[in-house]
Amino acid sequence: MTGSLLFCICLAYFVVAYFVYGGFLKRLFSIDPKNPTPANTNTDGIDYVPTPRIVLFGHHFASIAGPGPIVGPIMAAYFGWLPALIWILVGCVFVGAFHDFAALVISIRNKGRSISFVADKLLGFSGRQLFLTFCVLCLFLVVAIFTLLIDGLFTKFPAVATASVLFIILAPIFAFTTRKIGMRLTHASFIFVPLVFVAVFVGEVFPLDVGATFGWDATEVGHFWLVVLGIYILAASVIPVQWLLQPRDYMNSWLLYSMLLLGFLSILFANPDVKMASFEGWEAVTGNGKMTDLVPALFIFIACGACSGFHALVASGTTSKQLKSEADALPIGYGAMLVEGVLGVMALVAVMAMDKEVFVDLGKNPAAAFATGISGFSESLGLDVGYSKTFISLAISAFMMTSLDTATRLCRFIFQELFMPHSNATEQEEEAETKMQEQDIGFIRNFLLNKYTASAIVVGISLVLALSGEAASLWPIFGASNQLMSAITLLVVTLWLLSKGVNWVVALIPMIFMMVMSIWGVIQVIQQQWDSNGVLVTVGVLLVVMAALLVCLGVSVITHHFKQYAEGKKIDVKW
Repeated sequence: MTGSLLFCICLAYFVVAYFVYGGFLKRLFSIDPKNPTPANTNTDGIDYVPTPRIVLFGHHFASIAGPGPIVGPIMAAYFGWLPALIWILVGCVFVGAFHDFAALVISIRNKGRSISFVADKLLGFSGRQLFLTFCVLCLFLVVAIFTLLIDGLFTKFPAVATASVLFIILAPIFAFTTRKIGMRLTHASFIFVPLVFVAVFVGEVFPLDVGATFGWDATEVGHFWLVVLGIYILAASVIPVQWLLQPRDYMNSWLLYSMLLLGFLSILFANPDVKMASFEGWEAVTGNGKMTDLVPALFIFIACGACSGFHALVASGTTSKQLKSEADALPIGYGAMLVEGVLGVMALVAVMAMDKEVFVDLGKNPAAAFATGISGFSESLGLDVGYSKTFISLAISAFMMTSLDTATRLCRFIFQELFMPHSNATEQEEEAETKMQEQDIGFIRNFLLNKYTASAIVVGISLVLALSGEAASLWPIFGASNQLMSAITLLVVTLWLLSKGVNWVVALIPMIFMMVMSIWGVIQVIQQQWDSNGVLVTVGVLLVVMAALLVCLGVSVITHHFKQYAEGKKIDVKW
């Protein structure tokens, strides 16, 4: 079988899955375009902003994609291409895309609040606080790891830094053109989307090589970019979404679409032979040079291409507040994840055509391996291999930036929620409780709820965590904790469906699977880092303990529900 035939079969599979399983989920969650969304009922011009489907899809897709769908499958390819492909195809459709869609729908049914709000209703206030604390810890890791990855790219490839800075500058100008001047989105796109590609070219011509300019070594350059990135994400987390995140992600999404198109055409015309073995065994020496077991590593390595807990926070944190109509939930919540699956398969095909010796070396840097593979195929289109490789590398860096500022904003939201009152209370009770809490701790509570304070704390802790180790040392705990977050989200989805009296097994089965694999993965990281990195060990132990407590709460809630069913009592849950 050739790489192009395999890719086309997988592409057809995802299209069928969208209409068949996606249609089933649409009916299961009773999607109705007539239902008002929080973006329309709670419009505030900052976080709650009704957004056209194409713009929101771009923001959501760029936010959840990042380098994950590329890095994960290539890391897992050391076990052979078949296990990775099976997990992408099965996991993406029945676990990951379902997980994202469910989190989005549940959020819009709860005034655009995060999935933790539903945890409050189902698991109680203590369950909510555990869930929020867990999410905050995971997001600290997300912000830290993406900051380190981008810092490394800017240090090694100054052209990437130039293009990224230009993207940031273009975003508010694009927003001003469409919102203040009144230019139609289509017309503005014809002007600004090409400018995104011009920025890529400018980056090559005028790279921001601060090391050469100031005579700094790599360490000093790295610290410089860490400071710059910290200032940027601090600002990005508080600026109204329509002035930076929305326009930048929309323009960046066209970079990703172009990269997908380039990859598709290159694979189709090159028609590469598959040289990689389909299965290398139940253990293999992976990119870090260590012997690694296939299980649970496969399900930890491949997150964004199959299932990622971070996606639920994006869906229920920013996307749900911008969804213009419930009719957009399926294409954005479910469809965007399927496109990630397509990208994951593309990443696999990019390295499947490499000789084993070449892949073993290149696979240590998955982004470089992907760029090398696709740019090599692009020669069949008559394109310059060097320019194609640069374009792909810059596109990946742009997606990292998108994931970084979205993660920072989400972490700020959730950090603030930690200090909000019990959401099961009535509005009058919430108001009374809020006043009482303000009287008890007054200044401190208001200080922590302030978005500027919360953002500063989030950025500060994340940077400290980033400085505690290299990206390679943070990645294992990041991956395992990310998957554990998806398992806990699926636990909340399971309980929500159970309370609604509909088919909840569709969430229960993937929840159990992800819970087992992710806890297994976190425990492995704790064992590996026990004598070398106390910070990661501490974080890992905290995550496992909180996950265990949440599972116990979940089991007690399920047991309580079945007792009520057995007694013939009606469960009254207000949504």
